[in-house]
Amino acid sequence: MRRAGSRLAPAALVAASLAAAAPVRGEALVADLSAHLIAITTAFVGTNVVLFGTSEGGADIVATVVGPRENQIVRRKGRVAGIWVNRESLEFTRVPSYYAVASSAPLEQIAGPEVLARHELGVEHVRLEPVDAEGLDADQIDAFRAALVRNKQRQQLYSRAPPSVSFLGPNLFRTTLHFPANVPPGIYQVQVFEIEDGYVRDAQRSALVISKVGFEADVFDFAQQRAPLYGLLAIVMAVSLGWLAGVIFRRS
Repeated sequence: MRRAGSRLAPAALVAASLAAAAPVRGEALVADLSAHLIAITTAFVGTNVVLFGTSEGGADIVATVVGPRENQIVRRKGRVAGIWVNRESLEFTRVPSYYAVASSAPLEQIAGPEVLARHELGVEHVRLEPVDAEGLDADQIDAFRAALVRNKQRQQLYSRAPPSVSFLGPNLFRTTLHFPANVPPGIYQVQVFEIEDGYVRDAQRSALVISKVGFEADVFDFAQQRAPLYGLLAIVMAVSLGWLAGVIFRRS
């Protein structure tokens, strides 16, 4: 037994040294952003961020960017005595304040509806759950949902024509994500999916921070922390500017 153990020990050392010398296989999917922080200043007019990475090849790439979620009320206007007023409303919970998607091919060609819905790939698959839809049928709820998406797209906060993910070679890919001037601050979740034969083969998640800085941040924090005082000051400023404008026009 001692002789057998003495013969096995050198073999074990050789195997361990070979394992240590063997190259370590990297991750199949690696992605990153050209910037992980977007600073909103008074001169901010929107910006672009490049998403790039590598994959094993042979699979499609889909990237999504989801902004902070919040509850949002959608109102439907109706004509009453010749005047358009808000008549009905429906609140949705956990609505992404921003949503963008980019893909290397049309989403319906990459995966089936179940996979797209599970990972919220595509604007039509974003989960928008009504808070209290009592008395509304499915068609009415869909109409409110479509109105919410249209409003977000009108504000350039939801993808209307998703950008494409282009391959620079068999493994390298990139795409450009646009953030408009009215993009809300907060922590954004960036997800990259590697999809093959209709199934997610690999995925990676990272964070993107959008923050107000400088005077813009001071005003934003003041409005959030002292809303009544901020509202009072806004009214006083509006009245003062109106009075000043009246004085100037009377003199002219």
